[in-house]
Amino acid sequence: MKLFKTEELRGKTHPVTYEQVAAAYRKVQSNGGAAGADGVTLEAYSSNKVDNLYKLWNRMASGSYMPQGVRGVEIPKHDGSKRLLGIPTVTDRIAQEVAKTELEPRMEKVFHGDSYGYRPNRSAHDAVRKCQERCRQYRWVIDLDIEGFFDNIDHDLMMQVVRHYVSEKWMVLYIQRWLKSPMLLPDGTIQQRTKGTPQGGVISPLLANMFLHVVFDAWMQQHYADTEYGSIRWERYADDIKVHCKSESEAKYILNQIKKRMKACRLNLHPDKTKIVYCKQSNRRGKNVNNRFDFLGFEFRPDSVETQKGKLWLGYSARISRRAKKHIVSEIRRYNIHRKTGTELTGISQQLAPMLRGWIRYFGTFRPYAMQEVFSVLNERLVRWCTNKYKRYRRRKREARQRIKEICKDFPNLFVHWQYGYTP
Repeated sequence: MKLFKTEELRGKTHPVTYEQVAAAYRKVQSNGGAAGADGVTLEAYSSNKVDNLYKLWNRMASGSYMPQGVRGVEIPKHDGSKRLLGIPTVTDRIAQEVAKTELEPRMEKVFHGDSYGYRPNRSAHDAVRKCQERCRQYRWVIDLDIEGFFDNIDHDLMMQVVRHYVSEKWMVLYIQRWLKSPMLLPDGTIQQRTKGTPQGGVISPLLANMFLHVVFDAWMQQHYADTEYGSIRWERYADDIKVHCKSESEAKYILNQIKKRMKACRLNLHPDKTKIVYCKQSNRRGKNVNNRFDFLGFEFRPDSVETQKGKLWLGYSARISRRAKKHIVSEIRRYNIHRKTGTELTGISQQLAPMLRGWIRYFGTFRPYAMQEVFSVLNERLVRWCTNKYKRYRRRKREARQRIKEICKDFPNLFVHWQYGYTP
């Protein structure tokens, strides 16, 4: 990948090297992804990668690089609504990866320790685990929901943040161009963008973290963390934020201050989704209408646990959320296992394995028994498959269920969920 090293930066105005562009290409290629507004796929781009990368490097290094518009793609959300993603072209994803690779290590030294989203060596499980720990220390939680965060980031304020942390002119120039790139909507119309950074862009998560670090993390740290007022703590995963307080009056005051801060930064909290929650436990006598909240696919709620002495105690912990369970059940039903009578169980298990393994590894980390309800639906689908496939089991559901149980006993590793104890 050093074919053009002899060119170096001769006649170039920005210190972007070909090696940087080539390394960014390899990352983009490993991540995969769909074509952008120009319709060029990764496979098509790679068929002439040397020329394509040279052209991109030449334009980025000379300041003549101009991003194309992003392709808008609607994806369904759990609540039935749709989220609009903006997919950049392959060329623009590579260019964004160049900037991200340069900027991310620098910002990692700046970001707050309780920011977890889209950061290296940090995960959603880390955020959930820390939130669970603090729910046992603090009685009250502010469940914050920023209304349309990615779509409403103010470009002028975003660029103020960028200029504060970025001195390289080329990076500032291209970030501004990416922010303003128009979007090709699914109906074919072009939408000019005056605010927001499209979800789906390579650099968008980093820009969002930079913005919320200034708007929220650094502001909270300065005014409400370990100050004379108190010791407020929080976890933030991108725009999903939970704030822990010691009393209801403290929570109300902090929420009011956060509303003012968001409004000053041209953002709004969702009036219906933002709420104050009481973390009810056996040793807490307070009452509140809200004692549950969702965070990263997990539901935090009062839950009975057994102490070391064998007694039941009402604790406060995380488990798979009802919304996540509903989504998984809909995916299982959408697969129509009971109609795949032309496929043997081994084939069905192989097709389901990656999906099941992903669900269990993510949602089974906290209170894994809560997933039994989900996999009971899957086991019932296997029973229906048995009744549909074999004539001797038609209208004999009990015998079919017994047959599936026998298969599970003889081949406990056939299905991934059976391996984890979710047996029929």
